[in-house]
Amino acid sequence: MPTLQNKVAIVTGSSSGIGQSIAIRLAAEGANIVVDYRSHPEGANDTKAKVEAVGGKAILVQADVSKLSDTQNLVDQTYKQLGRCDILVNNAGIEKGADFWDVTEQDYDAVLGVNLKGAFFLTQAFVRRLRDAKLPGRVINISSVHEDMAFPHFSTYCASKGAMRMLTRNLAVELGPLGITINNIAPGAIMTPINTALLGDKPKLDALLKNIPLNRLGKPEDVAGLAAFLAADDAAYITGSTYVVDGGLMVNYHEQ
Repeated sequence: MPTLQNKVAIVTGSSSGIGQSIAIRLAAEGANIVVDYRSHPEGANDTKAKVEAVGGKAILVQADVSKLSDTQNLVDQTYKQLGRCDILVNNAGIEKGADFWDVTEQDYDAVLGVNLKGAFFLTQAFVRRLRDAKLPGRVINISSVHEDMAFPHFSTYCASKGAMRMLTRNLAVELGPLGITINNIAPGAIMTPINTALLGDKPKLDALLKNIPLNRLGKPEDVAGLAAFLAADDAAYITGSTYVVDGGLMVNYHEQ
């Protein structure tokens, strides 16, 4: 039997990249999927079709996770249309590059709003429902190696991911008595739309690959397999942890 039979999972930012891959993998394990997207309905429909192709059911909900009303509606629609929610994958994320002294309030608010505030309050809405019903659950945050590894000129992104790591550890203590686990997956360089510029810059890409012992970029599926494990019963005694998926980058990184 599939490991997530009859479970329901919200996957934020699942219209492309890692989020899409996680949605498909969870569906392949038996889960029904809430495909959250902000501005790419065509990508969300593509994810829905791929979820259905592996035997899952999917609904689409448009939600900008930086807005509390949207996060609440995302959870409400999940219960209204699918009747339950067992798994939350906080995958939605953005980055904006700038020298620290040039970072604008608008860019700071945008990055922290999606990456941290969104995950914080969506998890809150998810947890409240489970607490009231006395049901267990799984929260899986898609963080980054930059929760721990410096990334010059992306100070807002690093701040948001570092905060996500601390939030995860803190919530492991608070949510544990409710039977709700929470863990981080910290991807390194993965072939996704957020890295399009890197993929097109051969000198920069080659320099990065020299720092990755496995000598390749990761695939979204490399992250999705771990997410499926953390969502399943095999991971029932795991909480408050970060799992790095980076081909060895963090342990090998050094300036050229």
